[in-house]
Amino acid sequence: MSSTTTMAALPARHLSKVHSNNVNSAVKSLLKWWDSKSKSQKKNSEQLENENENDGFVYLIVTVKRIPQLDRTNPFMIPLPHPLIDLAAEDSPELCLIIDDKHKNKITKEAALKKIEAEKIPITTVIKVSKLKSDLVKLEKEKRCCELYFAERRLMPVLPKLLVKEFAKKKKNPIAVNLRHGNWKEQVEKACESALFFVGTGTCSVVKVARLSMGRKEIAENVMVSINGIGDSVPGKWKNVRFLHIKLLESMALPVYEQVGQP
Repeated sequence: MSSTTTMAALPARHLSKVHSNNVNSAVKSLLKWWDSKSKSQKKNSEQLENENENDGFVYLIVTVKRIPQLDRTNPFMIPLPHPLIDLAAEDSPELCLIIDDKHKNKITKEAALKKIEAEKIPITTVIKVSKLKSDLVKLEKEKRCCELYFAERRLMPVLPKLLVKEFAKKKKNPIAVNLRHGNWKEQVEKACESALFFVGTGTCSVVKVARLSMGRKEIAENVMVSINGIGDSVPGKWKNVRFLHIKLLESMALPVYEQVGQP
């Protein structure tokens, strides 16, 4: 399956610049560290639940040489062989959609919910932008955690200003969807099945690429696919990639790639 972005198809894949042995070795070390950490600490069930929510991912840290001249509010999407979100699971996570109820050509919450139910779109909560802050507080009090936030495309320029602290605390960026197109389900499923690479204004980006609940082989495969997709999509391509590391939330970052011989 070829990797695609939210805007256009990525270039044809060339031979990876990262050796799979480096990735396999780093993944093995991280899982060994995680196993040792889990066995050495005694936690009650609530602590374990919180840890699974916050620590259950493998992250790829991308360091570029030159700061990108654009700030994308929507991510590049790299399709994963082993998706982070299992939409078929009985306990599939909550997915939230933020709609613009202030615009004259608005889509009402009732209409959105009707379409979601009729087309079996995997959205569990619809939030009006006019009630966004209060509804997010309500979700937090109910201990309901949205795995991904989707937002009507025209809201993207204003959402960071409205909720920069809330989304920074959750370490989650909203993903734009075009509600004027009929393919809501396709847009949502594509994001759920991809690694989401947000290109910001700094030299470092952090990307969720795997879950610790996956097997070692599955994690390594996801890491390799993410690396190749990001190398093809980052501004400047591979020439602009200085370092690649993988880590867990509290572990050391282990190097898997360093560019040498170029300024």
